[in-house]
Amino acid sequence: MSMELNKILGAVLLAGVIAMMSGLVASLLFHPTDLQQNAYVIEVDAAETVASAESVPTEEVLAPITPLLASADVAAGEKASRKCTACHSFNDGGANKVGPNLWNIVGTPKGANGDFSYSSAMADFGGEWNFEALNGFLANPKGYMAGTKMAYAGLKKESDRANIIAWMRTLSANPMPLQ
Repeated sequence: MSMELNKILGAVLLAGVIAMMSGLVASLLFHPTDLQQNAYVIEVDAAETVASAESVPTEEVLAPITPLLASADVAAGEKASRKCTACHSFNDGGANKVGPNLWNIVGTPKGANGDFSYSSAMADFGGEWNFEALNGFLANPKGYMAGTKMAYAGLKKESDRANIIAWMRTLSANPMPLQ
């Protein structure tokens, strides 16, 4: 049995060596060059180009979240935030994890938790975490802030975002007023 295994492993090894050597020989024999222009030119009407550019979908514009906060379910927001606890803590004086502690985040400047090492995208973004900024970030973190380290894809349901933002608003000794 061991002789059969040796033969099989030898054949696999030989096939790999042959494939590697054939790639090396091919790169020595052929030197492709880029063309100055396409060999076959496709004529396109300028009006068609404008029409097709107008039909490209743009980034979805989010509806304002503030009106939904008045009827948001804080308990549902706390429950929905449990998936965030892998990377964030939410208690007063809580430790930073992969992401910063989010106690009292609503109404504070972006990238302002002094003892957390933010990405340059977050530190340089500017502005404060108001309700609309949180809505945009929670909907699509990388779309809202290109270069952020946050690996979460985002919350698509507007009601879930409203619930989480309403709950995060309560994580403060002096919660930001609903406006």
